[in-house]
Amino acid sequence: MTNHDERLEERLGRNFSNPELLQRALTHSSAVPELRAADSVNASLTENNEQLEFLGDAVLDLLASEYLVEKFPKWSEGQLSKSRARLVNAQALELAARRLHLGEHLRLGRGEEKTGGRSKPALLADAFEAVVAAIYLDAGLAAAKEMLRKTLFEFALEERGTELFEADRKSALQEFLQGRGKAAAEYRLAAERGPDHHKTFEVEVWVDGSRMASGQGNTKKEAEQRAAGAALERLEQAAV
Repeated sequence: MTNHDERLEERLGRNFSNPELLQRALTHSSAVPELRAADSVNASLTENNEQLEFLGDAVLDLLASEYLVEKFPKWSEGQLSKSRARLVNAQALELAARRLHLGEHLRLGRGEEKTGGRSKPALLADAFEAVVAAIYLDAGLAAAKEMLRKTLFEFALEERGTELFEADRKSALQEFLQGRGKAAAEYRLAAERGPDHHKTFEVEVWVDGSRMASGQGNTKKEAEQRAAGAALERLEQAAV
């Protein structure tokens, strides 16, 4: 383990019991032939990060699901599924990798290095998944969960909270109504207050000709989402 890798461990908040797992997580397939040629004695030990990437994807899905269920216990399956997809999409993983400066630590082949591999979004997202798997294998689910909380989940709540966790309320309400053979919800602008630079909108959502709920926001879209969330909560409670 080099001092360079130790700096990454500090950012991850982990000291690996098996440092080779972290090395493997950072090894792109393009680097393997050159690494094996440089160390013919231990050539069979040099592996790329693709299997760890596969495992990390599954660990991410599990821990993101657990995080959302704990954070939002009243959400429907549809809301949880769509929010998880946003929480762990390729762009979110790339941003998390950049926070950790993973690109500086990747082991790449010369060709990939020359074409800017250290900053390629796909390579960074894949490496992040592989690092998640390496932590899971080295120290278990709790360690992986803590790393994701600090590097991915909390950032998602802070930076993209409304977009990430409210954006699917209208579609969740639509799915709920469709599943019960009902017509689509209707959204009506009930009020518009304040100066042009700081307006507040109030939107009502109507279902089957009845006013179900209302919501307020700084944009019509935000108000619609909040109205949909309130209507969905009311309908789900009535269905219990």
